[in-house]
Amino acid sequence: MAGARPGVHALQLEPPRVPETLIRGSKFIKWDETLVTLRVDPLGFFLYWNAPHMVGSWRHLCRDPKTREMLGGSESRPEENLLTVVHGPDLVNISFLNFMAVQEEVAKIWTEELFKLAMNILAQNASRNTFLQKTYTRLKLQVNQEGRIPVKNILKMFSADKKRVETALESCGLNFNRSESIKPDEFTLEMFERFLNKLCLRPDIDKILLEIGAKGKPYLSLDQLMDFINQRQRDPRLNEVRQLIYKYESNRQFQERDQMSMEGFGRYLGGEENSIVPPEKLDLSDDMSQPLSSYFINSSHNTYLTAGQLTGNSSVEMYRQVLLSGCRCIELDCWKGRPQDEEPFITHGFTMTTEIPFKVLAHRGAPWKQTPGPSLARRAAGLEGTKRGH
Repeated sequence: MAGARPGVHALQLEPPRVPETLIRGSKFIKWDETLVTLRVDPLGFFLYWNAPHMVGSWRHLCRDPKTREMLGGSESRPEENLLTVVHGPDLVNISFLNFMAVQEEVAKIWTEELFKLAMNILAQNASRNTFLQKTYTRLKLQVNQEGRIPVKNILKMFSADKKRVETALESCGLNFNRSESIKPDEFTLEMFERFLNKLCLRPDIDKILLEIGAKGKPYLSLDQLMDFINQRQRDPRLNEVRQLIYKYESNRQFQERDQMSMEGFGRYLGGEENSIVPPEKLDLSDDMSQPLSSYFINSSHNTYLTAGQLTGNSSVEMYRQVLLSGCRCIELDCWKGRPQDEEPFITHGFTMTTEIPFKVLAHRGAPWKQTPGPSLARRAAGLEGTKRGH
C-alpha cells in the first residue's frame, strides 16, 4: 500500500450535525397528496414525519386549484421541488419515499443536508454507545396519540425474552404491562441505560474486574484503569486517563476521586475509543499520487444485477447505490443490440437476466461524488465493430 501522510486522520472527520431547519421541520406533500411535517431528530438518527389525523380534509385541500398553483401549477409540478428518499436493509432491496416541498429552496436544503447525514463516515462506523442511543431515540419517537411510549414497542424491540424485559422494566419502577405506556419524562437516557443493565448482564465485565483486582468494589481506581488501558487493551493513545473518567463517569463524587464506576466502565467499553476500526483509519490517510497498481480498489462484479446472475433483474439504480456506498470500480457488460439500430445494452450474457439499454445508463448518469478519488468503469467484452467506440 502507498505510504501514509502523517497528521491527516480523524481531524478531518466531523460527527453528524443536524441543521435547525431539519430539527424544526418543513412542510412537504408526501406522495400521494398527504400533507406532512418532515423532521430529523437532533442526533441525526431518524427521518420522520407527522401527518394530520384527518387525512381526507388535507387531500381535499391538496386538490384545491390555489394549492396546486402554489406548488407549481395544475398541469406539472417542478422537479426541483421533489425530494426522494431511498431506503432499505441493503443495496438491492430498496424502497422510495417521495416528497414535494412548497418551495424549491426548502427541497434543496433538505436534499443536501440529508445526503450529508447519510454519508457521514463517523455515523456509518458508530460505536456501540451510539447504536444504543439510536435505539433509545427510536423508542422516544414512537409515541402514541397521548404522547406516551407504549410498553409493547419496548417488548417488540427486545422480543427474544419478553418476560425478562417485563421484569427489567418493573425493577426500574416503570410500567411493564403490554397494554400500558410510559411517560417520556420518566424514560430518560439514564433510565434506559439502567433498564439495559438489568436486562443484559455483563459477566465479561465482572471477569475483567476480577483480573485487575477491582472485584468487590463499585469502582475502578485511576491506576487500575490505566493498567487496563495500557497493558490489556495495549492502546498507547490513551495516556490522559482522567479525560476518560470525565467523559464516561456521570457520578460527580467518583470523578472528584479519580474513580470510574462499573456503569462508567461499561460506557467506556462501548465508546468510540474501543471501536473495531479506529477513527483515524476511517479518513483518507494514504498518499494518493502513486500509480494505480499501488492500491487495492473497492470493486463490483455484475454491478447491474439485483439478484442471481442467471435469472435476476438488472437495474440502473444499482450503479447509483454501489457508487454511493464507496465502490470505485463498476462493471459494464455491454452487448451488441438487435437489428435495426443494434443499440448496445447491458446484461449478463447468455443468461435470462433482464437488459438495460446502454443509452439509459449514459443519460441518467451516476453520483460520482462520494469520494474525491478516481472511479473506474470496467467493460466486459461483448461488443464488436463501431459500437465499441461509443
